Amino acid sequence: MLRLAVVLLLLANAGYYAWSQGLLRGWGLAPVDESEPQRMEQQIAPQNLRLLPQGGKGAASSAAPAGPASSAPASAPASGAASSPATAAAPAEPPACLQAGVFDARQADALRQAAAVLPEGSWTLEPTPITGRWMVYMGRFPDEEAVAKKRAELRALKIPYDRPGAALEPGLSLGRFSTEEAAQRGMALLANQGVRTARVVQERADAPGFMLRLPAVNDTLRTRLDTTLQPALAGKTLRPCA
Repeated sequence: MLRLAVVLLLLANAGYYAWSQGLLRGWGLAPVDESEPQRMEQQIAPQNLRLLPQGGKGAASSAAPAGPASSAPASAPASGAASSPATAAAPAEPPACLQAGVFDARQADALRQAAAVLPEGSWTLEPTPITGRWMVYMGRFPDEEAVAKKRAELRALKIPYDRPGAALEPGLSLGRFSTEEAAQRGMALLANQGVRTARVVQERADAPGFMLRLPAVNDTLRTRLDTTLQPALAGKTLRPCA
């Protein structure tokens, strides 16, 4: 019995092999052929196939005809699609308000001439009075030797000093003040420290002044300021408006 079962099993395996390999096709015994021609014949109206967008929303788009030529790269962007945020141009900075000053009347005239080529309304010169300035002053001395001697005396008293400006040379400044009253108080304090020959003088009288103001400087105007205004700023710098 065991030998018969083995023989039947071998015959069954041989028969399945012959059937699966199409050796019995002449007898009408063979598996269904799944080759490409048979698949094409089984298609039902492939031209009517429509593909829906992902998620099933929106209008259906026509399917491209089958074949390698109709395959589009998955990464290709759709026509008319919005640009990625990473490639979008950076927004321009908002206009900034800049100012410089204070300028005296002569400097203001030079600024008016330089700024005349800028767009109308892009700048103004606003009146800003220049207040007077007072100084506790020692001098004038007869020569530089006398100035050097007085400096040595002030260093011994630990009193700071400075140059008084070309109009008051040779001499020494012991402090500058915005009012005459403040200068008088400063001189009284110095007298208590041993200073005897100082006096209060007016270094600068009240005068008309002007503040340059550019209320809306954009990128285009900013590029013109260096060449247009810089030479007329008299060493002053443009800074954000207060």
